[in-house]
Amino acid sequence: MNADILIDVLRTQYQNILQHEVYQCLISFLIACAVAVTSIPVIINISGLLELKKKPNFRSAHQQETPEFGGIAIYASLLIAHFLWPHTNENTDAYLTSLAVVGLTILFFLGLKDDILVLDPNKKLLLQVLAVSTLILLGGLKVDNFFGIFGIHQIPDLISIPFTIFIFIALINAINLIDGVDGLAGGIAFIAGLSFGTWFLLNHHFSMACMAFSMSGALLGFLRFNFSKTSKIFMGDTGSLIVGFLLAFFAVKFIRLNVTYIHDSSAFFNAPILAVVLLIVPIFDTLRVFLVRILNRRSPFRADRNHMHHVLLDNGMNHFQTSITLWSVTIINVVGYFLTFKYITNTQAFFVLVGLFCLYLLAGYGLKMRAVKMKKQLSWAAVWRSPDIRTQRYSWAKRFIKGL
Repeated sequence: MNADILIDVLRTQYQNILQHEVYQCLISFLIACAVAVTSIPVIINISGLLELKKKPNFRSAHQQETPEFGGIAIYASLLIAHFLWPHTNENTDAYLTSLAVVGLTILFFLGLKDDILVLDPNKKLLLQVLAVSTLILLGGLKVDNFFGIFGIHQIPDLISIPFTIFIFIALINAINLIDGVDGLAGGIAFIAGLSFGTWFLLNHHFSMACMAFSMSGALLGFLRFNFSKTSKIFMGDTGSLIVGFLLAFFAVKFIRLNVTYIHDSSAFFNAPILAVVLLIVPIFDTLRVFLVRILNRRSPFRADRNHMHHVLLDNGMNHFQTSITLWSVTIINVVGYFLTFKYITNTQAFFVLVGLFCLYLLAGYGLKMRAVKMKKQLSWAAVWRSPDIRTQRYSWAKRFIKGL
């Protein structure tokens, strides 16, 4: 009899825990991580049996063939963990997360096919727009307020809808572009996912929080193998597309929820700035490589080894050092944001971001010159006269652009 009472008490306590949203998010995080850790070895073995491994090319930071289907584990893990709970108390958020799963699934199969067969870029872009449209057109999710940047507040649908599509497409491809060294894309997304998830949790948007924590848990499990020397796997386009899509989803939803800052003291009046700061590395890196390619009269979509992670590798860093350096850039900028956001307007913050981007360009230039110096064992004066910079043919400004 006493044993039955004890079992009933434990069952009641267990059920009470499962009904608490904070514990649900924690459990989803842990289960997503566990599913990723247990499923990735299977994916690695199957990739080996079917000979589906990525071969190194001129842009690769690895010398050996490696499976690149980690995105399968990320996709499965986050869906299993997220749908453990019904989320019936939040109709709007639950509907949006369901639409997000539709977009995720489209991008999952797009990335899976692209990892096996190289797809036409125009077809990839079209399917990305289709995936994004499920949220924007059916869910009404859009950035329709500029929070006073340059004095602009509410914006019409004619501008907000294409602008939101652009944000999604840009972030999806930005995450894809930084996925060049072990742990970089996964680590940046892990930090951003935990940050967005924590804010959603504290502000009682539990369906959104659960999805963010599920993604972060899946990424933590993936990173365990992404850094492995014996059981390495990449997330591939399958992973980078869905992770980029989810980060854009969280960022836009975060901005939308904070539009109430005029009437709600707990909301961030500069939510767009914080969203950019959390994703500052992929945003700045994509802007930098596109700008440099355009200034050098090349197609902005032409692949090269000019990403910041390539530059850091050329400076002698290994993959972990490169990733932790760029993770630190994210964390330092987030800390800087929280130390200063109360004292500046959004327009001023925008100009601060422009200044930080200029510093990012200068840092990239200096590191590239340092890499040339190290590789050829030259003095700084000799580096400046190096044929790589073509000093005899170009003005100082053109030499600088060539060296960016």
